[in-house]
Amino acid sequence: MEFIGAMPTVDLTYSDVFLVPRHSDVGSRLAVDLAPVDDTPATLPLVAANMNSVTGPRLAAVLARRGGLAVLPQDMALDEMERAIRWVKGQSAVFDTPVVLPGEATAADALRLIPRADGQTVVVARGGAVEAGERIPAASILGVLSANRLASVPADALLGDLVHGAPPVIEAAELEDPRAAFEAAAAAGERAAAGGADAHRAEAVCAVDGGVLVGTLSRRSALRRSIYRPALDGEGRLAVAAAVGINGDAAAKARALASAGADVLVVDTAHGHQDGMLRALRAVSELRLGLPVVAGNVVTADGANDLVAAGASILKVGVGPGAMCTTRMMTAVGRPQFSAVLETAQAARELGAHVWADGGVRYPRDVALALAAGAASVMVGSWFAGTAESPGELRTDADGRQYKESWGMASTKAVQGRFGALDAYERARKELFAEGISSSKIYLDPQRPSIEDLVDMITSGVRSSFTYAGAENLREFHVRARVGLQSAAGYEEGKALPVSW
Repeated sequence: MEFIGAMPTVDLTYSDVFLVPRHSDVGSRLAVDLAPVDDTPATLPLVAANMNSVTGPRLAAVLARRGGLAVLPQDMALDEMERAIRWVKGQSAVFDTPVVLPGEATAADALRLIPRADGQTVVVARGGAVEAGERIPAASILGVLSANRLASVPADALLGDLVHGAPPVIEAAELEDPRAAFEAAAAAGERAAAGGADAHRAEAVCAVDGGVLVGTLSRRSALRRSIYRPALDGEGRLAVAAAVGINGDAAAKARALASAGADVLVVDTAHGHQDGMLRALRAVSELRLGLPVVAGNVVTADGANDLVAAGASILKVGVGPGAMCTTRMMTAVGRPQFSAVLETAQAARELGAHVWADGGVRYPRDVALALAAGAASVMVGSWFAGTAESPGELRTDADGRQYKESWGMASTKAVQGRFGALDAYERARKELFAEGISSSKIYLDPQRPSIEDLVDMITSGVRSSFTYAGAENLREFHVRARVGLQSAAGYEEGKALPVSW
């Protein structure tokens, strides 16, 4: 990366800079390869943050299927993390993981799990309650219902009473080709329309293999299969990362997570440049588990040097830029994120290590700028929290808008969960020093309710950034990106005017 004009003498954040177009011979956005070169299985430079309100097993599976990587948070109990890893590994790398409910469930039950938006569906199965991870026989599938259909009926309507006709069940082998899969899903929608449910047709089919449901597939997911490459482990299973805190026996937890199948380990604490981190990182590194080890957070070359020396192969960079973080206002500690990534990435590169830019991205442009500054991948937190796949049930406010709750990882709510085993006195002492927002409503975007919708939007913008720079891959983008400084007015000029102007 190079600056146009003089090298800046002040620290910069993403809003302070812009990318300058240059001659390009990249003919198409689809000719761009976004895969990070950081020894992880990811094929997209997107990482879901290890936040309780962001990453759970469902989001991890969906993101990995499209090439990204999700980090299970360290606040999960070890046995819960092991189950989550095994669950992700058990999901199809080809077909969508279905939301399955019994016929006795109601429309309201379903709409606590899926948004009222186009493309969202539930599979209705015969029998009682469906346990997580339960194998669903093809013969018990009653049908597929769209979220729009569910939103148009009384809340207490039984799902079994809403499905009609033969369920759209197809052998997985017949859906391997993306075009054939697209046409099969379209045909399912046409059959539903012919049955008189045109406004609520579910353009999705159930893929079965060996007489068991292995996933669903829609027209949109068939198209995505032709664009994205899943993040897979050496056995062809979906990849997932897991976080370890620096307190307690970090090495023992890391060993257990690796045994459960974690593909990347993240040793994480808010202030990564400290003795506690270095001790935990050395303990994990000395296990020689053969996995990439991420550590952070840091914002300086000195921090990068020390963590790499202790065994980190990837550095997590960012203090205070997150939407739910109040660290800078509480402590004055942190650093504008663009400059933090730029300095640490240069230091890491000289040591043969890599950088994940953690926090501060609110638009696709920010992701592109983080990559231009030298990041191998960009961690996303609150932006992914308000999606169909993030942890927690969907709630509805007085105006009928759906939302999920989100909170900072240093907030009172997070501290209460992390130290719940302590007695009331010790837990109250911990809460005195909490930082961050304890609870916030993250409203679902009805146009982009799924993390896949956000991935589409982000990667579309970033692919275009690469073509403007004349770069076909991330290595070339790191070299060819040209960056300029802009005023606040320049940043505002780049925003679209409201439609009503």
